[in-house]
Amino acid sequence: MSRSTHRVTIEIEVETAYLPEQSDPAVPRYVFAYTITIRNRGAVPATLLTRRWVITDANGKVREVAGEGVVGEQPCIAPGEAHRYSSGAIIETPVGVMEGSYGMVTDDGLRFPASIPAFRLAVPGILH
Repeated sequence: MSRSTHRVTIEIEVETAYLPEQSDPAVPRYVFAYTITIRNRGAVPATLLTRRWVITDANGKVREVAGEGVVGEQPCIAPGEAHRYSSGAIIETPVGVMEGSYGMVTDDGLRFPASIPAFRLAVPGILH
C-alpha cells in the first residue's frame, strides 16, 4: 500500500508469524509477530511520529493501540531508504485482523498519514 502526498510516497509491507511457544489456546491466548517494512519512495525525507493500530479478533473484539513512534523509535526515512522493525500482537482467537496508520512528517513540516493496509493474523492451517 502506498500513500502519496506531493513529493512523499510511503510504501508499507507486512509479514506475520504465529508464535506457538508463546501461545496457549486453553487461555485463550494467540501470539503473533509481525515485521513491518516502511519504504520512502518519495523525493523528501519523512519521519514517523506516531502509530495507531486497530486489532480485531474473530469474535469481533476490537482493541486500539496508539502512541509515539514504533518500538521506541521515531525513524527518519530518507528517499529510497527503508525502516524495518518487528513487534507483536496477542488476540483471543486463532484468526484476527490488524490495520492502522502512521503519523508522518516531512522535513519541511508537512504532516500526513501513511495507511497500513489490513492484514490477517492466523494460526497456520486454520484457514483453507
